Amino acid sequence: MINRRGLLFGLAAATVAAPAFAQSRQMPSADEIERRLEAAPRMRLPEERRVTVREFKRRPELRRYAPSIDIQSINFAFGSAAIPRSEQDKVERIADGLNRVLRRRRRNEVFLIEGHTDAVGSYEPNQILSEQRAESLKRDLVRYFGVPPRALETVGYGEEYLLVQTEYEDWRNRRVTIRRVTDFIR
Repeated sequence: MINRRGLLFGLAAATVAAPAFAQSRQMPSADEIERRLEAAPRMRLPEERRVTVREFKRRPELRRYAPSIDIQSINFAFGSAAIPRSEQDKVERIADGLNRVLRRRRRNEVFLIEGHTDAVGSYEPNQILSEQRAESLKRDLVRYFGVPPRALETVGYGEEYLLVQTEYEDWRNRRVTIRRVTDFIR
């Protein structure tokens, strides 16, 4: 038999934990996206050491220094790259943030959209799925919200950079990350 105090403690703990879980999946505002992507890079790369976009995609040490934001709130279904119609308001917020940066800064800004998966399944299908997720977001940003295609590059990292180190399904790993890479590419 559970005593009353234990039951109340359990309910209180569940109540405290629930908002933290909900916040971790909340969609950032356009203001937050803009603020995070306009931040100064954590490292300045001299002009002569800048790399191509292709090289940047393969250099995790450079990626760490670029301003970025993880978007975990787009609900990619397990094994899917489709962005449901019900998620388009979230894509619109991303577009608003990106377009604000493009208006405020130079017109030649470049953003890298990274697609990610969880660790369920084998490497190759996860790699393909992550590439499709990045492309899916780019397509919607361009088609529906006027983000110029020249400002968007995509890459898939599959299960390579898990946020939650697990071999099981975890929604936090099914995400996209957006980085402003202008300061690193030639």
